[in-house]
Amino acid sequence: MPSFDVVSEVDTQEVTNAIDQATRELGTRFDFKNTDSKFELDGTTVTMRAPNEFQLKQLFDILTKRLSSRLIDIRCLQLNPPQINVGNAWQVVKIRQGIESELAKKMVKMIKNEKFKVQAAIQGDKVRVSGKKRDDLQDVIAFLKEAEFDMPLQFDNFRD
Repeated sequence: MPSFDVVSEVDTQEVTNAIDQATRELGTRFDFKNTDSKFELDGTTVTMRAPNEFQLKQLFDILTKRLSSRLIDIRCLQLNPPQINVGNAWQVVKIRQGIESELAKKMVKMIKNEKFKVQAAIQGDKVRVSGKKRDDLQDVIAFLKEAEFDMPLQFDNFRD
């Protein structure tokens, strides 16, 4: 029976490359000279550190510019509120991977409401869609691409 998986994944190597590029840009920018501004990557979280909140916003602009130039969808970023101290400010940006359970339930419900001749099942952090015909699966892919989600979606593991 043909099937495919709906996933939301980010290439961690490309994220590392984007952070390296953003760090190099910090070294060349005049408005960041002699400041203790930096990016810190730890797994799937990026911590931005700067002297004040205004420069944090500039750091986030640099980060999103570099991520989008590396073809990483910035909808996968979850921006936490900034933490401001007397001498500095920092903000944590989480890179979301996988489809959260609420979004997966919403996707399955949307597929069932459209009366496609397929079965959708949640399997961990992905949604598996299977059906008898390849055309039905392609219709589901087109439907999910048109739907607005706050996460970038990829369709992989297409089996015939």
